[in-house]
Amino acid sequence: MTAALPEPGELFDEAPCGLLVTALDGTILKVNATFCEWVGFAREELVGSKRVQDLFTVGGRIFHHTHWAPTLQMQGSLAEVKFDVRHRGGQSIPMILNARRRKREEGEFDEIAAFVAEDRNRYERELMSARKKADALLENEREAQHLLRDRALFAEQMVGIVSHDLRNPLSAILMGIQLLGRTEGERRARVLGHVRTSAERAQRLIEELLDFTKARVGQGLSVTLGPIDLHEIAAQVIGELMLAFPDRVITHHSSGSGACIANADRLAQLIGNLVSNAATYGRIGTPIVVRSQVDGATATLMVHNEGEPIPSALLPTVFEPMVRGVPQGSSARNVGLGLFIVNEIAKAHRGVMEVTSSSTEGTTFTLRFPAR
Repeated sequence: MTAALPEPGELFDEAPCGLLVTALDGTILKVNATFCEWVGFAREELVGSKRVQDLFTVGGRIFHHTHWAPTLQMQGSLAEVKFDVRHRGGQSIPMILNARRRKREEGEFDEIAAFVAEDRNRYERELMSARKKADALLENEREAQHLLRDRALFAEQMVGIVSHDLRNPLSAILMGIQLLGRTEGERRARVLGHVRTSAERAQRLIEELLDFTKARVGQGLSVTLGPIDLHEIAAQVIGELMLAFPDRVITHHSSGSGACIANADRLAQLIGNLVSNAATYGRIGTPIVVRSQVDGATATLMVHNEGEPIPSALLPTVFEPMVRGVPQGSSARNVGLGLFIVNEIAKAHRGVMEVTSSSTEGTTFTLRFPAR
């Protein structure tokens, strides 16, 4: 015995999907019970009274106007378009809609099939969440790789500094010790002077290495700020530097009161590094000029020398470690940290370093930092 098949009207009304027939302007002409149950409206509240786009959210209505209606007009059909349909109670129901335009003797109309997409919506959210997690893991991996490369470069730089910069003064010390055993009188005093100078240089390099390490591992240089006289600090350091560079003329010009808030030892280190740099790369027989100035809220230190300018290509990186203001292969070039540490001292004082260099104006390094 064969079961009775449902009538066409029952099949439309009780279909497992929402079915609608609308006019070309979206007015609902026919709707099945399944769709009415989903949206919480009675059939008579929809048919002839609402357009299908009236049940969409604001974004859905805009999409209906700009894409849905024109596409149906041109292509005659739409497949798997996602809309949030508003329930009578106010909540949104994600639905997938398919539409086809029909032409009959009585006129044109659109047939729409709707499917609730809660499971698909949940899957898409989970997929998006998984993608975000994957992107975050990839970014973490990239950061880890960058950190490993940075640490490898740091280790390479440290080896380069120790093997290059420390080798010369230590060799001089060892050679001096050997000579002391075979010399007497005035020559012995000169050898002792060279040994002391080389030892002091090695000590300075070790101190710079410690500062470099602190800066590269993220600790930054330690400074304790307090009231100082910028002019007095500059004058004192220049007096010491004149003994270290007896063949160079070092002059000091000051303006303003000199009172500011800073770290005297670190500024002395900065001036020493800049003057040493000027003595090394400046033209022999020309003066090195140091200027100190406090003008209102800003304190300034400038060190100027004449000579061959720093190539313009090197200016953007002159404060990086292992970079010197001379071309590759120059006899004056060596591995150094002086300008890198100068820049770190500037940062520790919430200041900035600037450099200008030309064949006519010479080279000027300028520190500007808050005076108060």
